[in-house]
Amino acid sequence: MAASFSIFNDVLGPVMRGPSSSHTAGAHRIARICRALIGEDVASAHCSFDRDGSYAPTYEALGVDKAFCAGLLGWDMADTRYESSVEESANLGIDIAFAVKSLPQADHPNYVEIDLVSRSGRALSIHAKSPGGGAIEITEVAGWSVRIDGKAWDVVALAPAPVLDAVREAVRSAAPGGSERASEVRGDCAMLHWQSLQAVDAPALEASVADLEGVAVAVSEPLFFVPVGVPLFSSAADVLGLAKDRSCSLGELASAYEMALLDQTETEVLAEMQRRLDVMNRSVEEGLNPASVAMPLTDPCASAVLSAEREGRLALGGPQTRAAARALAVMHVCNSRGVVCAAPTGGSAGVLPGVLSVIEEDLGADEASILRALFAASAIGLILVTRGTFAAETAGCQVEIGVAGAMAAAAVVEAAGGSTRQAMDAASISLQNTMGSVCDPVGGGCEIPCHTRNAAAASSAFTMADLILGGYVNAIPLDEAIDASLEVGMALPPELRCTARGGIAITPSAKKLCERRSASPDSR
Repeated sequence: MAASFSIFNDVLGPVMRGPSSSHTAGAHRIARICRALIGEDVASAHCSFDRDGSYAPTYEALGVDKAFCAGLLGWDMADTRYESSVEESANLGIDIAFAVKSLPQADHPNYVEIDLVSRSGRALSIHAKSPGGGAIEITEVAGWSVRIDGKAWDVVALAPAPVLDAVREAVRSAAPGGSERASEVRGDCAMLHWQSLQAVDAPALEASVADLEGVAVAVSEPLFFVPVGVPLFSSAADVLGLAKDRSCSLGELASAYEMALLDQTETEVLAEMQRRLDVMNRSVEEGLNPASVAMPLTDPCASAVLSAEREGRLALGGPQTRAAARALAVMHVCNSRGVVCAAPTGGSAGVLPGVLSVIEEDLGADEASILRALFAASAIGLILVTRGTFAAETAGCQVEIGVAGAMAAAAVVEAAGGSTRQAMDAASISLQNTMGSVCDPVGGGCEIPCHTRNAAAASSAFTMADLILGGYVNAIPLDEAIDASLEVGMALPPELRCTARGGIAITPSAKKLCERRSASPDSR
């Protein structure tokens, strides 16, 4: 099954706890699949991060430990107990430990090895990675190569080689319509990985292999919407052709894409988009209340900026400043480990909510128009994730906050009644202006300089849209801008890709700030 990217699976979401989609949402999802594959309550889990990767220097600051513990406990990310997951694991007698060491096989900065032991004593080793935006991939189970991404029902069976065919038939019967993703025989041992877009009858499967000695089967249910259809487009060029053929806007085309891919009705996809918009709006409101947020390094300021704007105490003020302030508010929540909607990542979650608030307030857009604007923004994200990645660990901040700004520029054009080409061009020039943006998080979090980068991207989205709507002729198509941005990002040294080992993160003031807050008794 080829990878199919969805708006709700891969671009606008997950609905998650901050601060980072790859570090918190991704880690949480990996842990949930680990829990499913071992098939029992976990007694111990030892997680190892590669010393040269991104997890190693940031896992405490970004709450990777809390995410793993909550996932292994089976808790939802929105569960109010989330912050206490590490302590609760210890209270329950679960031995969860984190270590940093050299992992020669690590092929991604967010690579992790997890050694699990269940309550009954079953041991299982799992290798995984979180490639960005909350996406995950389980790459190895008990030493066997697999590929589990949480977008289907996955069956992993370990068995003596002589009974592999019998196991295969049992799996085929319990998971009709599925396909064999991998199988391997090593001497007397064998492994089968089966994947299905339909529900697997796990009890029937377990019963059918019960009499086969030495057979262990595990079923992992999907964590995402299951993509059962065929993507309508994979590039900006495709989008322009389809929009012309169908005489529709970018937002309408993106909505049709999601309906076709997920086999959902228009009512269903609009309801899901509304749910995500509601999360965005709540995060703005929460972040504007200083008493409701508490960040590791900075004090909340979004409400103060808005107050100053209303009172005319700023140099200029206006809609763009209000968008920037509300983007700050969402990042206050994200960095307080509150619930936000990744857009397309946790570290860039403030841009779209800030922009949408102004689209509603100053452009007078109704709810239907705002939802179309969100779909238009998502189309830009779909094209980028299809061609590349949202991981700053791979390509720097330009594929996180930079992409969020491009998405927001397209949303503004859509809301203003611009054409699909104009939306694409606004996204393209926005990306051109973030080319080479590094990821240099102070203290390893998503706070400094991420806050002001979100604010700047939200404000800039209106300028990019106005330039295109006003007559600026973009010479570089969006597909080419995306490819160039990815190429530049991957050329950045590791120190400038979410490791907190370069840029702003290693300035003297940044180091002193981290030391001072670490020594504070009320530090998170």
